[in-house]
Amino acid sequence: MPSTKRFQHVIETPEPGKWELSGYEAALPITEKSNPLTQDLDKADAEQIVRLLGQCDAEIFQEEGQIMPTYQRLYSESVLTTMVQVAGKVQEVLKEPEGGLVVLSGGGTSGRMAFLMSVSFNQLMKGLGQKPLYTYLIAGGDRSVVASREGTEDSALHGIEELKKVAAGKKRVIVIGISVGLSAPFVAGQMDYCMDNPAIFLPVLVGFNPVNMARCGASYLAVSSFSRSCCSSLRNDPIEDWSSTFRQIAERMQKLQEKQEAFVLNPAIGPEGLSGSSRMKGGSATKILLETLLLAAHKTVDRGIAASQRCLLEILRTFERAHQVTYSQSPKIAALMKQASSSLEKKGRVYLVGWQTLGIIAIMDGVECIHTFGADFQDVRGFLIGDHSDMFNQKAELINQGPQFCFSQEDFLTSILPSLTEIDTVVFVFTLDDNLIEVQTLVEQVKEKTANIQALAHSTVGQSLPTPLKKLFPSIISIMWPLLFFEYEGNFIQKFQHELSTKWILNTVSTGAHVLLGKILQNHMLDLRIRNSKLFWRALAMLQRFSGQPKARCIETLLQVIHFPQPLSDDIRASPISVHIQTAHEKEQVIPIALLSLLFLCSIPEAQVHLAAAPSVCEAVRSALTGPGRKRSVDPLESLEPALL
Repeated sequence: MPSTKRFQHVIETPEPGKWELSGYEAALPITEKSNPLTQDLDKADAEQIVRLLGQCDAEIFQEEGQIMPTYQRLYSESVLTTMVQVAGKVQEVLKEPEGGLVVLSGGGTSGRMAFLMSVSFNQLMKGLGQKPLYTYLIAGGDRSVVASREGTEDSALHGIEELKKVAAGKKRVIVIGISVGLSAPFVAGQMDYCMDNPAIFLPVLVGFNPVNMARCGASYLAVSSFSRSCCSSLRNDPIEDWSSTFRQIAERMQKLQEKQEAFVLNPAIGPEGLSGSSRMKGGSATKILLETLLLAAHKTVDRGIAASQRCLLEILRTFERAHQVTYSQSPKIAALMKQASSSLEKKGRVYLVGWQTLGIIAIMDGVECIHTFGADFQDVRGFLIGDHSDMFNQKAELINQGPQFCFSQEDFLTSILPSLTEIDTVVFVFTLDDNLIEVQTLVEQVKEKTANIQALAHSTVGQSLPTPLKKLFPSIISIMWPLLFFEYEGNFIQKFQHELSTKWILNTVSTGAHVLLGKILQNHMLDLRIRNSKLFWRALAMLQRFSGQPKARCIETLLQVIHFPQPLSDDIRASPISVHIQTAHEKEQVIPIALLSLLFLCSIPEAQVHLAAAPSVCEAVRSALTGPGRKRSVDPLESLEPALL
């Protein structure tokens, strides 16, 4: 196989530095660490935010270096070899499709990526006159594609039951389980089930932590027992409704990989620009890795040859080019970020209106702002323009389910357009191959309501935006792509570039808009909603980091805020963490209230008063950290014990 060194990068990426700060950072999985590049993100202006997040995205493509020799990377020989092997297994199903199935599965962002990729590769197969072989599973079902339902990923049994349904009657099923942090019980259960039924199932695990950093699904633990077990590592505790830990399952898969009976694809890509926000780099790397692998399988099987590292590297280079092309538009991305932030600051809305699969990217970005920033579902919303009748497994799940499940063209025209105001921002996302007359008509309708409109338009060399449409926009992020691909599958490389570029831009805009609103402390999501066990542990870690208080006190305060105004009884303390999550997931500002209570050593109502008096959540905490009246006895970096995580 060719050495990867023969394929030079097309973008400049910063030399990898240490991915952990002193003290507690060394105990965290890579996907939960604080990225040193963005540790002052909350002090950055719009232009700096774009630059910093672009540098974080570039880390996806870094090779192994002398500074970070312990982690395998996307371009590592071991990762490329595994990708070739998995592509070969996919080719076996493509060659004998009868009774075959490829399942892409995950929770939250990973499940939405599974949905997007299954749609794309079924479209590819239909275009070749072949029967579609892909399907997807997302924790919580189709409603989780278009709405925030993060707690559904905590059940291993739910994952297995959903897998059994889609695989019924199949003879050979490849199950690609996606869990960015190697933490979702929904995926862990499926991987375990596949290994127990090897005659039919082949499991492939995709994530971005080393296996020894795989997290538990420790929601079965009562907090009282948790506080007594400070010396045990939570990473290797059992999942609530399952007998194994995620780490045990991943290690079992690694052993089976020697016989190609299971595979683990887990290159390190560095911490997120916004700590723990796997919707960003984790989602992008998932898309890059799996679309490269699957497209290589399709391209080569049609030629009657095996997939190779050379083929993989050629496709990976196109995604690197997408990074370069995308962030060449940084000034306009920053301008759009400021416009979106201005709308949100004035209590207006940001609507992302995308055509075809770019609409799926828009929906994903809006949905993920809810749990990431504690945003209302109406603050940032995506809409899909075009036919989506054959995209969903159970479209009936989405009908008449309420306004947060509305995402279609008709929904935008009937529910959003009539109520648009001059403080709202609408972003139109399309390619010049879409129906531009339809685009122009909708833009004209929106412009009657608000002047805050912008376009993100993808074109190929030789195409140009019609003058009447171009004149409607005060600003356009116009991304021109070279015409490089002539064969059918090559068109999909261009499609994947459009999608990834759109994802990077929308993620950067929505993240930066909330940073400018004061929603971020350093590079931590202080105002996130606690919707699953992963977010519960992240919340607890932040309380310890910023308050410096002992672990037991942080646990006690967090539970007090979650259950307030109900007194915290011994029965509540002894409840499984899943019970606390169920209570917490609809509550706002749990973490900042708990943190202020810890910093001021005050009651919950007093902390709420402090928060209400501040201009923003982060200003309230920042003031408490630096101002008079703060009582703190220990250094937070030293107080956070590795056993916590």
